Amino acid sequence: MSSAHDRAVLNQILNPLMPTSDSGPGDVHLEADTVDHPQYTESQQLEKEGVALAEGGKVREALEKFSEAISTCPLNPSAYNNRAQAYRLSQQPDEALEDLNEALRLAGAKSRTACQAYVQRASIWRLQGDDEKARADFAAAAELGSSFAKMQLVALNPYAAMCNKMLAEVFEKVKTGKD
Repeated sequence: MSSAHDRAVLNQILNPLMPTSDSGPGDVHLEADTVDHPQYTESQQLEKEGVALAEGGKVREALEKFSEAISTCPLNPSAYNNRAQAYRLSQQPDEALEDLNEALRLAGAKSRTACQAYVQRASIWRLQGDDEKARADFAAAAELGSSFAKMQLVALNPYAAMCNKMLAEVFEKVKTGKD
């Protein structure tokens, strides 16, 4: 059985250009959202209902539920993040970006919501062809521990992708005993 450190070393060998941080895998401890507002719990419940609606394909109703959660507790960053996701599903990237900016403003620097919001915002930038902004947001999410963001950073670097492909081919040849 391998340790977390062994897996981190192997991952660095197989993905040499993937960003690393001072902390090893699993060492990034993200804070839960903590909001000092009397209706925060009610807002969270409305969010859960919105998520269920979105998962059921009722995106328009989910948007309404997330908006209600925000009206109930305008300091809840997760509600903005979830509504941004619904806006993305509704092909409304400008509204999604607005909500993601607000989620990031409200969220703590090392919160789960901030990590998710950076990934979402980076994905929108990427779809809009702004790889520089996407790279910056993916880097921020990667620093918060998002493995998806780390993979996207590699994908945004054509030299890293080429190097990883060549390295994978070498390992495959070694594994199969081919020259």
